[in-house]
Amino acid sequence: MLRWQVDRGVICLQQQQRRTRGYAWWAGPDQERDQERDQERDQEPRKTEGPRQQQQPGLESLMEASARQSRQERKEVDGGMEKEQDPFIESGSGDMYETDYSAAPAPAQLPRRIHMLGTGSIGKLVAHSLRGIPNPPPISLIFHRYRLLEAWEQGKKVITIEDSGHQEQRGGFDVELLPQVKKQHGIIIEDGEEDVYEAAERLGVRPAEAADLIRRDREERQRDEESTDSQTEIEQQDESDQLATPPPRRRYRGDYAKRNEPIHNLIVTTKAPLTVSALLPLRHRLGPQSTICFLQNGMGVVDEVNKQLFPREEDRPNYVQGIITHGVNVPPAVAERDPFYAVHAGHGTIALGLLPRAETKSQDQPSQPEQDDNTSSTSPSSSASPPSQRSEVQREAWNTARYLLRTLTRTPVLAAVGFPPTELLQQQLEKLAVNSILNPLTALIDSRNGDILHNFALTRTMRLMLAETSLVIRSLPELHALPNVDVRFSASRLETLVVSVAHQTRDNISSMLADVRGGRRTEVEFINGYIVRRGEEMGVKCVVNYAMMQAVLGKSLITQREVGDDVPVRVDLNG
Repeated sequence: MLRWQVDRGVICLQQQQRRTRGYAWWAGPDQERDQERDQERDQEPRKTEGPRQQQQPGLESLMEASARQSRQERKEVDGGMEKEQDPFIESGSGDMYETDYSAAPAPAQLPRRIHMLGTGSIGKLVAHSLRGIPNPPPISLIFHRYRLLEAWEQGKKVITIEDSGHQEQRGGFDVELLPQVKKQHGIIIEDGEEDVYEAAERLGVRPAEAADLIRRDREERQRDEESTDSQTEIEQQDESDQLATPPPRRRYRGDYAKRNEPIHNLIVTTKAPLTVSALLPLRHRLGPQSTICFLQNGMGVVDEVNKQLFPREEDRPNYVQGIITHGVNVPPAVAERDPFYAVHAGHGTIALGLLPRAETKSQDQPSQPEQDDNTSSTSPSSSASPPSQRSEVQREAWNTARYLLRTLTRTPVLAAVGFPPTELLQQQLEKLAVNSILNPLTALIDSRNGDILHNFALTRTMRLMLAETSLVIRSLPELHALPNVDVRFSASRLETLVVSVAHQTRDNISSMLADVRGGRRTEVEFINGYIVRRGEEMGVKCVVNYAMMQAVLGKSLITQREVGDDVPVRVDLNG
């Protein structure tokens, strides 16, 4: 009998040890019943067995102690495994994502709505693809013109994407109208306020001087208002309350422009030169808890957004940069009839990366002297610090960034992949070098991409431009700590990339050529202009890129005047 009890105790200990190793996470119904039966047996009061219990007091005590220890270890293991899980845990219904942090309680619900700013060819593809995934997020399309809103309300309220001759329509979108904001000489004119030109006429000064006077007057009024408030109340004010309390509603045409709820997830697909003006009406709806994903050509857009919209670091949202290689176009004949139609001509990928963010001390989090204060705020590690070490606002911003990245990467059509910030920067620079050659050359000579090949004069021009671009990129301080930069961004390798892309897209026209033909503003200031600006910082004069940029700007201005002087004729007078 004693041997039977010892064997039974060993078997019980082995079963408890297997459960502590995590077997209960994937155990089937039989194992679950065994586990419940063991727990009930442990909770039942033990009956006295007379002399038998007195003969073996050590064995029963050992078994009880081991059972208590096993239960304690199982709790620790279960808690550890929960900490190691992905912060985003999909619920049973799949309608929300919850975040579990060890140092702070998880939010009840993560906002799933995604706003789309820009309904061009890329914007239509991204919105259409997001609605096609299982359990799609709610999507709001933000229109910048009232004519698009009228076309949406009068049409089928769907986005149509043609791929390999097959058309697929998807609906279920919400729409908004972008409010109109007047900006003169860098001054935002609110409704009911005197504009710059009226003030200049009243004061008898030039408009630029009137703008300076208005700016100084606003700064003085702001300082007076801040001095009247209590300093303690200002320090304890929560940034989330600022985001959740929008300014008073303005009166615009239609109810679609009266949306003032916070925007947590925003995808921007507008042209790079129009980004700041497009985000300006939405500035009061964006805050540190928001995440903005830029899917655009060129570089330097984030710098302009920070400079003009979010000068304070603690007010800036999270930024996600994207490099898209999909080929999407809108046939001109179909664009007038259906502005929500696009052709997915070439399948590509999207490279995504979360930009590093400077760590700011929260008002509700005391300073921690044990943390290293010498850590650089611009290093990639600062953006990837554990969420448990962040403030409440930073944790919410981390949630929205992770959610937006996860949603884009689980969309099969987009083929989106996440990259570290340093690798994404190198891919951006490679695409910038290619676009700095193909876009301006094809826009100036008005030809397709393949026409620049096998042309001695254009090859000489291309090599002069790439020599400047290669020197600027290899001199950037962001790449000094990375290996193999001189080889990856050498002029010869960049020329190989340009020739390869030109050969693959030899029958296509560049986006800059399409903008020049249509009389629209081009992105040359964020492509060749970015190279010129960074070259000036590094002490490199990029005269060829500067001349190419000015030539494209000049031709674009000529085309805009021609388009403006055109008289539309709907009747064929020759017939």
